Amino acid sequence: MLRVYTREEIVACLTRSSLATAHLIYRKGSPTRLLNALCAYFQHRANVLNTTVKHQLMNREEAKNEFERLCARGGALHCALPMNKQKGEKRHPAYLTCIVNVLTERALAGRGFVDSPRGLVVATTEGNTPLRTFSRWMDGAYPTLVNPHAVWEVKEYYGTTTFGSRVADGVYETMLDGHEFGELREHTGRRILHYLMIDDRYTWWDCGRSYLCRIIDMLHMGLVDEVLFGREVLKRWPEIVHSWP
Repeated sequence: MLRVYTREEIVACLTRSSLATAHLIYRKGSPTRLLNALCAYFQHRANVLNTTVKHQLMNREEAKNEFERLCARGGALHCALPMNKQKGEKRHPAYLTCIVNVLTERALAGRGFVDSPRGLVVATTEGNTPLRTFSRWMDGAYPTLVNPHAVWEVKEYYGTTTFGSRVADGVYETMLDGHEFGELREHTGRRILHYLMIDDRYTWWDCGRSYLCRIIDMLHMGLVDEVLFGREVLKRWPEIVHSWP
């Protein structure tokens, strides 16, 4: 279970770090509206993670079964089905990425999308002059990498035995992407929908719950339009894709 800090613990933490607490506690000792709002948000975040996210995350075998079940349902597939970057016995299809690609192909029903981007997203002016090139490769884009309507990132870590810096870096990369898309929207009024999909119960729940908190935070900060956890993609992702023009 993800634990929620009390008002007293929050104030004590700031005090130990020689940080101000007047914005959290009135002189007579009662909590300010800000402290109450913070505690309510932390409780909401914990409830979302404890009651929903925890039960959506899959392990490698569960993801493998869902991928194989999905492939068995339909006809020939034309989308990319990439392998993970590991070697030997740990090498296998990148299950969540493959699931997302299959669901996208079937939901689009013939409309094109970029299933294995080998380049950067570009936004242009009305005259098709490059205006902004973004920093990182995405894991998918619709309909193209130039002026996409939507882009998505997939963070899957099946089979890992430790929580390494690579996982933490992945969270902050998505935050960077969100700031870049937000800057485009702020200066031009143009919005590129930005989605994040993550999975592996051991990595995210057993080892990385603090980073799950950061992901919920970036969602509320508007740095990503929606986050899908594990098997949640099976139902929700086709609904999202069907909403695109």
